[in-house]
Amino acid sequence: MKFVWAALVCGAALIVVAIVVGQPAAERGGTRAGSDTSSKDRGSALDFSRRDADDVTAQGRADAPVVIIEYADYRCPFCAVFDQETLPELVKRYVEQGRVRFEWRDLPIFGEQSDAAAVAARAAGEQGMFWEYHTALFAAAPERGHAELPRERLVEFARQIGVPNIDRFTEDLDSQELAQRVRADYEEGANLGISSTPMFLVNGTPIAGAQPLAVFLDVINAELAKAERHAE
Repeated sequence: MKFVWAALVCGAALIVVAIVVGQPAAERGGTRAGSDTSSKDRGSALDFSRRDADDVTAQGRADAPVVIIEYADYRCPFCAVFDQETLPELVKRYVEQGRVRFEWRDLPIFGEQSDAAAVAARAAGEQGMFWEYHTALFAAAPERGHAELPRERLVEFARQIGVPNIDRFTEDLDSQELAQRVRADYEEGANLGISSTPMFLVNGTPIAGAQPLAVFLDVINAELAKAERHAE
């Protein structure tokens, strides 16, 4: 039932992204800030992959043939469904095998607590624990509605997962640099017309919502086959 609701809620976003795919870069307001289209163009009309080996918000080889980008909000219940039920299987089948890279993008659309949670995950990432914190946030998500994530709860999550320096973590919750990174992700998604979460780009192919695993497998396998043909 969650998957059905996810599809309904995010269907409009799929239409928006599909329209964007067909537009030239100039009509989309240009490429992502800091991107180099001359060196990074891998044939996709929507190649927003960063492939930064030092990016703590990504998993998998930087040169993997397929990149999945997720635009999501830590207070989105459907994002939690994907993180709990689908992402672990994709990591096991593809990411750990070096065939897929997974890149997270913050798209905080549910208010100030969403912004704060995104910064908190990055604050944990400053101490090498982004994905542990990321998982803890989604594990605590309610089945319906939006999680309540006041500052004190964000600090408690850090304690629960064993972030080494809680004082540093707490200070980083007010980091303008981390907040700007979150904002940059948000603006990237907004420029694509994404207004619902979660939204995925699989080598530029959009998937809207926490769809069943089979949907992701079909798209990933098609993109892997395409990459293999291009490599021949």
